[in-house]
Amino acid sequence: MSLRLVQVNFKARDDAELGRFWAEALGWRMSSEGPGVTNLEPQGIDWPDPAGFYIDLVTVPDPETVGYRVHLDLATTSAAHQAELVARLKELGATPADIGQRDVPWTVMADPEGNLFCVLEPREVYRDTGPVAAVVVDCADVRAMARFWGEAVDVTVHEVTDDYARLRASDGAGPFLELVRTPDMKTSRGRVHVDLLPYPAEGKEAEVARLRSLGAVGADVGQGEVSWTVLADPEGNEFCVLGRG
Repeated sequence: MSLRLVQVNFKARDDAELGRFWAEALGWRMSSEGPGVTNLEPQGIDWPDPAGFYIDLVTVPDPETVGYRVHLDLATTSAAHQAELVARLKELGATPADIGQRDVPWTVMADPEGNLFCVLEPREVYRDTGPVAAVVVDCADVRAMARFWGEAVDVTVHEVTDDYARLRASDGAGPFLELVRTPDMKTSRGRVHVDLLPYPAEGKEAEVARLRSLGAVGADVGQGEVSWTVLADPEGNEFCVLGRG
């Protein structure tokens, strides 16, 4: 049994429009499993292939009321690629964003609905991640969060300090999960969250029980009766465990 970080989920005003932006930004395929939901997959990989990493976008009534605790970092292979990608993203509707980053080698941007993301300068560590270099989570206690996520999912912990941690799937596939210390405490539901998938999918309930034993708690985000389970990590960041019960 293993539990993998398989996708991020965006709450959106318009899932199709925001999905088109991210599909063109990443060069991924776009589909829909039903009204109000847009699914993005890398070219040549079909859900739920564990070698893939995916994005779901779901229309909700009022996404502006929720916060920003998770963002994506995009990888580039050269300075020219970084400049080209930033220019292309602007043409697609992204805008530069100022979050107090000052003079840094990466570019902070916001997608057409205001979700923050970064276009990184070329870094060797991200040479094989694909277009998404990392899923970045803000947190208050990096070491405690690294312990939780290091046990919660099938990852290798590559680096941990008081301010930063880097984790990645044990088989080296997909983006990194990175934890960054931030002084801001979580006060609202997250606009972007991660989804986990057990292998095999039938083991969901056992994995949910294991996550609770590690410190996760149940979360109610108005999901009603659904096939997935909504939990929150020890700092209150919601995430979903997918699969059949």
